[in-house]
Amino acid sequence: RVAVVGAGAQSDLVLRGLGALRDTAGLALSALTVADLDPDRAAAFAARHGERLGVPSGTAADARAAARDADIVVMATWAREPLLHADDVAPGTHLTSLGADERGKSELAPDLLERARVVVDDRDLAAEMGVLATVDPPVRDAAGTLGEVLRGEAPGRVRDGETTVYAPVGLPWQDLALSWAVYRAARSADAGTPFDFLG
Repeated sequence: RVAVVGAGAQSDLVLRGLGALRDTAGLALSALTVADLDPDRAAAFAARHGERLGVPSGTAADARAAARDADIVVMATWAREPLLHADDVAPGTHLTSLGADERGKSELAPDLLERARVVVDDRDLAAEMGVLATVDPPVRDAAGTLGEVLRGEAPGRVRDGETTVYAPVGLPWQDLALSWAVYRAARSADAGTPFDFLG
């Protein structure tokens, strides 16, 4: 059971990847619940992805209602105040929080982060501007990076029922790779406005 909070482009991409990954591993998704500030967008997102994944789908009034029965929660919002606290998710839930990518943004409350095993893409970025920097009081260091988990250097989960959080900030090379693709497409289409950043 997957909950999506924030029915935008980031959630769309994550849900597509999650569906493909789970299918490959033989772990099909069973249900989808979507919450968004725009109920019509939430309903359209739920219907589109529910049909694509072949699972029952629906909407929830808010993040708490969406996450209540979920095994996996994908969050991609502009929230400046925590949307979920420790008591809002069941033990063993995995949360991916994409919204805490700059100071002042916060999707997950300190009590949830303290209880969870937190994995990040980069420790320094997470401490400077990501999930570790967005809560007051500051949260302990991350349990590991995604790279460490993938290489077997840090466990993704150490016990049954442990709540886990993956909270990437987004690494600069991702922006560079996307920018290069957009630049090449614009050049091919003879579109855009040239600008000399160095001149």
